[in-house]
Amino acid sequence: MSLISNLGKAAAGILLTASMMASTAIPAAAQEYTKDNPLKVALVLHGTLGDKSFFDDAAAGMKKAEAELPVTVKIIEAGYDRSKWEPALADATDSGYDVVIAGTFDMTGYIAALAPQYPDVKFIDFDDTPDFTACDCKNVLGVQYTTSSAGYLAGYAAAKLSKSGILGTIIGMEFPTVTDFKTGFDQGAKAANPSIQILNAVAGTFNDPAKGKEIALAQINQGADIIFPIAGGTGIGALQAVKDADKLAVGVDSDQATIFAATDPAQADVIFTSVEKKVGESLYLALKGTIDGTQAYGQRVLLGLKDNAVGISKNAYYEKLVPADVRAEVDALAAKIASGEIVVASDME
Repeated sequence: MSLISNLGKAAAGILLTASMMASTAIPAAAQEYTKDNPLKVALVLHGTLGDKSFFDDAAAGMKKAEAELPVTVKIIEAGYDRSKWEPALADATDSGYDVVIAGTFDMTGYIAALAPQYPDVKFIDFDDTPDFTACDCKNVLGVQYTTSSAGYLAGYAAAKLSKSGILGTIIGMEFPTVTDFKTGFDQGAKAANPSIQILNAVAGTFNDPAKGKEIALAQINQGADIIFPIAGGTGIGALQAVKDADKLAVGVDSDQATIFAATDPAQADVIFTSVEKKVGESLYLALKGTIDGTQAYGQRVLLGLKDNAVGISKNAYYEKLVPADVRAEVDALAAKIASGEIVVASDME
């Protein structure tokens, strides 16, 4: 058994388990890692830091690992030129690291091709997973997240807050790991207000803030007063449009209001919550399990609200912008989702 089936309990020091998604899963070989003999880790980003979202959260998990575990981490920013992604991953794999981490569907094929060639290297594929029936990937851990459950809560709150009855969503690209946010968001919004109107646009890119801003402005001009960009760096432009128009937004992946607070407080002020995919914490726990020999590889783990692996940001902005009665309703809904009383549709099952 392994990793991360309840991230909240992990913080309290309780060993977590995750459902086995592949019968070939094997635990990490036990080795003695110390400050003088650390686990050597490479995080390969097919992009750059500074997105105030997905990549930054993964890097935060690495920072926590270095502070608390006997690990050394090299973060490799491969940039947005797709032709450089596979060479960057291959170079890291061939450079003596014990664990190589990369994420999303863009990198999974490269991981699946490299893993059999480097059986002594462990790979963590976050936010996606290889097909374990089609590749010799017993040294790979796939970590995925059902963000729809947290999206439901954000959608419910958004529909309650909306004065126009029109919401806007912006998707970077149409893949299950992205659309799952919207699937839950839409369901939650309609639960709060069956007549809610939800505009949607697909940007076709995660790295074009100008396009994100243009799309968001178009949705605002159509009456949307809350925008939910699920689009990485493209979404940063959408958030700027919301700020300029004095509307509200839902952040994505990380607690974006808190991230913006120090450098752009006006931007933070319009993000009433974020749908958090706790990538950094899940990677930290995977490395912890690798070090102590409890983390199984050769499997996929699927984490959600009940595991505390996703959630919504409940910060000072949430407390200020969301009325107490709505916050209470959201808390009650979260408990019902976790217990299974409310079933949220997901693109990830």
